[in-house]
Amino acid sequence: MKPVFSYRPYWAKRFGVAPVLPTSREEMDNLGWDACDVVLVTGDAYVDHPSFGMAVIGRVLEAQGFRVGILAQPDWQSAENFMHLGKPNICFGVTAGNMDSMVNRYTSDKKRRSNDAYTPKGEGGRRPDRSVIVYAQRCREVFKDVPIILGGIEASLRRLAHYDYWSDKVRRSILVDAKADLLVYGNGERQIVEIVHRLAKKEPIKELVDIRGTVFLRDHIPQGWQELSAENLGHIESRPVTHPPDYIPVNIPTMASVQTTKQQVIRLPAFEKVASDPILYAHASRAYHGEMNPGNARTIVQRHGRKEVWMNPPALPLTTAELDQVFELPFTRVPHPVYEQANIPAYEMIRFSINIMRGCFGGCTFCSITEHEGRIIQSRSEKSILNEIETIRDTVPGFTGVISDLGGPTANMYRLACKDKKIEASCRRPSCVFPKICSNLNTDHDPLIKIYRKARKLRGIKKILVASGLRYDLAIQSPEYIKELASHHVGGYLKIAPEHTEPGPLSKMMKPELSSYYTFKKLFDDASKKAGKEQYLIPYFIAAHPGSRDEDMLQLALWLKENNFRLDQVQNFLPSPMAVASAMYHSNKNPLHKVTEKSEVVWTAKAATRRRLHKAFLRYHDANNWPILRTALRKLGRADLIGNGKRHLIPSWQPAGMERSVPQRKLKMVKKPGYRRNKKRAGGN
Repeated sequence: MKPVFSYRPYWAKRFGVAPVLPTSREEMDNLGWDACDVVLVTGDAYVDHPSFGMAVIGRVLEAQGFRVGILAQPDWQSAENFMHLGKPNICFGVTAGNMDSMVNRYTSDKKRRSNDAYTPKGEGGRRPDRSVIVYAQRCREVFKDVPIILGGIEASLRRLAHYDYWSDKVRRSILVDAKADLLVYGNGERQIVEIVHRLAKKEPIKELVDIRGTVFLRDHIPQGWQELSAENLGHIESRPVTHPPDYIPVNIPTMASVQTTKQQVIRLPAFEKVASDPILYAHASRAYHGEMNPGNARTIVQRHGRKEVWMNPPALPLTTAELDQVFELPFTRVPHPVYEQANIPAYEMIRFSINIMRGCFGGCTFCSITEHEGRIIQSRSEKSILNEIETIRDTVPGFTGVISDLGGPTANMYRLACKDKKIEASCRRPSCVFPKICSNLNTDHDPLIKIYRKARKLRGIKKILVASGLRYDLAIQSPEYIKELASHHVGGYLKIAPEHTEPGPLSKMMKPELSSYYTFKKLFDDASKKAGKEQYLIPYFIAAHPGSRDEDMLQLALWLKENNFRLDQVQNFLPSPMAVASAMYHSNKNPLHKVTEKSEVVWTAKAATRRRLHKAFLRYHDANNWPILRTALRKLGRADLIGNGKRHLIPSWQPAGMERSVPQRKLKMVKKPGYRRNKKRAGGN
């Protein structure tokens, strides 16, 4: 493994560090550049901050000596706008931004959002649907011979055939639709540095086939590879590789592997098969989620028409030293001057926050962090974190002494890892904490506690808040951590995410049962009381998640009422590309276990009316929801919950002007789900 910052700098290093990466020809001229070596195209506004992926990639490549320009939110209606920085000498890098463009533009109810947090003034409509595809095709249109590299969350989670919620079908790998040359998945520093250096040495992009964490197209499986078929339901079998008579062998370098020396490739069912068979899609999902660990992952291949989509094993995680170097690059930590004083909501949210780690080993089925960042935690050093706090204090305009967040994808996974590196490298478990915390997992929170204590003592720092999601089943392993958190790092309310209360839905989410929540709540309340503070937990829940029936949502509503919770903001489950829960949603099968036609059926709320009902249960106190809830309660045989007493869930009366009810025919109860292959499925009610 070659360290990210060990490459010999490119000759353009002589130009030095740009105050900000240029977004126009005028800025390039001011820097003395005649051309960019790499042009990065992004769907987000350009904020030179380490929380914005394109800024990170740009600064990493700049540190390698390359001249990097950024086309931020270009007008895709005309190809001319993609020529503003001229023809890049080496390649285009294309991303939708920090979010999948469809998630960014549409709600879970498929309604167009009017705003965009990654755009100046929060203005909506500044990026196209499926931005990666549109941007890549425009780049190809203007400069046909320039290599195009895809990256970011949208490309990463659509690297193979994937279920697309907005079109309600399985779509091809985004690499095929974008007609790009190479796709980088996961955090891309290690991959993009090697790619650009090799392209700079005039190595043809078609020969870059040995880089971990990349996806590309090829005609056939080269000789020397053992093919393992995942096409048959329930098992993977080995079979020899066969080639057509006119096949010409391709010599490729041996892939760097942490553990396996054999060149093995897992063949997933072809796109055409998974697109027409939801059960086979769920089976394929189970197969490729077993190849997420960079220590033992094998190459995956999936046929798309006449081409093979070839996915190399994940890139090796960055070391602490490498991660420190990334975060210590010369970010200005502010939006590009071209935006003047325009407010960019996403920037305002993270302006005074610090990311201390990457990755998540929780494996929640509705979340895509593991599929993108990996399950191995990559942590920064204590020194690097404290230095960044001081940098914010001394350089960021408007700082008042409060760090808004000291966390990451999960606030309290800092430096948590498997106790045995050999076990870690061979493990294929999708989660280290479900159904219970693995005995091999180190759950020591002491390193995080020490950082909290040292950060609070820094000059000019009034408060360090923790706003990232907290894994409370891990936190209860360290009562001292909860005491530290409640005493110093909560601003009155702490957001946590039980997601549900019922064992059925929780098992489909791979979330802990509610006993962990009660344990955490007691420890948190006791610590808050001893600190002389009145503080509250704010729980998050998901409505309409696969496996959640009407009865489950009713029980959740009763729990909310019993615990005096009145939720303001609730959300229906949104099937994001590649997530395990999305495979459940599409197939009504459970990829957490062996998938066959006779395996477990997962009932899912799909129809708009039923999704609205599940959301209404979370807001049982909202009078607008009472008509639909009355209808549902009667059909569930729980009319006893309708009335005007304390024991009732909703009243029998309706405020004036809100008498509208929901036709009962739209709330037909499903007593026993079934699965009719290639027809409308029971889960669609």
